[in-house]
Amino acid sequence: MKTNIEKLEGNLIKVNVEIDEQTASNEYNKACRKISETVNIHGFRKGKAPRNIVEKYVGVERIQREALSGILPKIFADVISENELNVITEPQVDSYEYEIGKPLTVTATLELKPEIKLGKYKEVEVEVEEFKNTEEAVEKEVNAIVDRYSTFEPVIDRPSTEKDAVVMDFDGSVDGEPIKGGSAKNYQLDLAHSNFIKGFAEQLIGKNIGDEFTINVTFPADYHDKSLQSKEAQFKIKINEIKERKTPELNDEFAKKIGNFESVDALKNDIKSYLEKTEKNENEQRAQKAIIEKIVESSEVDVPDSMVNREAKQLMNEMQQKFKAQGLNFEQVVDEKGHENLWAELRTEASKRVKNSLVLAEIAEKENISVTEEQFEEKVKELATLYHTEEKDVYTQLAKNLNMTSALTQQILAQNITKYLVDNNKIKYVSK
Repeated sequence: MKTNIEKLEGNLIKVNVEIDEQTASNEYNKACRKISETVNIHGFRKGKAPRNIVEKYVGVERIQREALSGILPKIFADVISENELNVITEPQVDSYEYEIGKPLTVTATLELKPEIKLGKYKEVEVEVEEFKNTEEAVEKEVNAIVDRYSTFEPVIDRPSTEKDAVVMDFDGSVDGEPIKGGSAKNYQLDLAHSNFIKGFAEQLIGKNIGDEFTINVTFPADYHDKSLQSKEAQFKIKINEIKERKTPELNDEFAKKIGNFESVDALKNDIKSYLEKTEKNENEQRAQKAIIEKIVESSEVDVPDSMVNREAKQLMNEMQQKFKAQGLNFEQVVDEKGHENLWAELRTEASKRVKNSLVLAEIAEKENISVTEEQFEEKVKELATLYHTEEKDVYTQLAKNLNMTSALTQQILAQNITKYLVDNNKIKYVSK
């Protein structure tokens, strides 16, 4: 095998490979036999048709592609190993010349890992704004729980107040034109916790059952529907019911009912413990984020456009799937934001992600940070518990999906790298 490597722009190289005619011919014949065993050719049993018949039946190009798929992975693996190439993508075949009796020549483009100049990543001091729960946090959580268990009961002898809920019909319009999705019948709105446009709920206070009236509101300048941004709207309202909030009494009986706590004090202690854990987790996440940002910022990486574009496409796919799962129209969002604006935002985020990934991978390589068998097994146990299944079932799914296995391994590795950085740097928590 003869190999010639040519440096291209950025982190790309062109590899020209020449494979001797005997090896090329053997692979071609092997591919021909393999294909003949899978197709029905009139007058021949499967696998028994001669090469010239198979060529006429399926075409030479198909046989060549089959032969290349068999030989190229090993060829490229040898090229990468012998030349100590640090590739980050699968080789992209640009062209080939494949003729029986002649050497096989293949030209491919490979993308190499860009050069990374790490900044200081040990004994770095990072200031982190400390997160602290307020003194009223426990009481706020208790009040929120009591509020969630509140009920609404109809009242008929008074106007609505800011603590009530109203059941109404409404019909919205802008400049006399109906608002898409801006009308409903018998819609219940909690006036104390309204998610409607600012000023909407406030104008429903002091109204009586049966009242019919029109309110005016203005859509926010950053409203998700661009056609409604900053527009003045009118809503015709009819009040069908008024419901009064009934808040349960906070006592030991209530505590037992919502979580089998022996008393209100036991409930508060449980909330306090939960808040302390969330405070600890929040500060750990802030420290991790600050350390990684500082180390990545001090490192020099010329992130190739090809890597940024691939990551941006992945981000767009993730966004599309997320919107689809929420029942939202992704194309409408793209139209409203503008494809160029959205793509620019995704590229910015993608560039940041790629640089982070490259820098952390370089640190892992220098410090020999890897994933142990025990860590992988522990992660499988966590997944089995999370999805209420057996560990063997998780392993079965991982065996079927190599991408899932790789993603899981990368997740554990990222955790190991982050722990290493936290353990080997100085964190100084500061108050606001």
